Amino acid sequence: DHAVAQALIRAAGVPLAAPSANRSTELSPTRAEHVQASLNGRIDLILDAGPCRGGIESTVVDVSGNVVRILRPGLVTAAMLEAVVGELASPGREPRESEAVARSPGQMAKHYSPRTPLVLVPPGTPPAAGEGALRLTADPTGYAAALYDSLHRLDTAGYARIVVEMPPDTPEWAAVRDRLTRAASVP
Repeated sequence: DHAVAQALIRAAGVPLAAPSANRSTELSPTRAEHVQASLNGRIDLILDAGPCRGGIESTVVDVSGNVVRILRPGLVTAAMLEAVVGELASPGREPRESEAVARSPGQMAKHYSPRTPLVLVPPGTPPAAGEGALRLTADPTGYAAALYDSLHRLDTAGYARIVVEMPPDTPEWAAVRDRLTRAASVP
């Protein structure tokens, strides 16, 4: 929904595909400099229209069955979807990448990961020497918008480990919990 993306689509005059601007399993970019660092030499051009507003990837849903199922949580929450489509399919065990072809981006156990090891800790846990920390806020939307930029900064700061306070297990934090759980996963 960005005005610059819409202008590019109009100027191109042909359908455009917009794949992810990062390498598989790595941190998602939210700024042009993140794309440059990840894909340097692999792409010809970066269109910089400022930082991403939402911060995390979109919600992906499966509408191929009788009921809608969330494949990847995002900023569009289950409650928002239910208000439009009715009851959603109960979350079930999704096949791991090794068991089946992923039905959506971001379904691998390890994904959205910095190069620096990331561990999830209970809120209030102080970081040890040599650790960078990411603290919770009271605003899940604002936290999501800043998440990857914060992780990129911590990842390049030379820490031995990044510790992140685990968000609450509530619907408004579902997408952030999903990304952090995958970022902390060990392959």
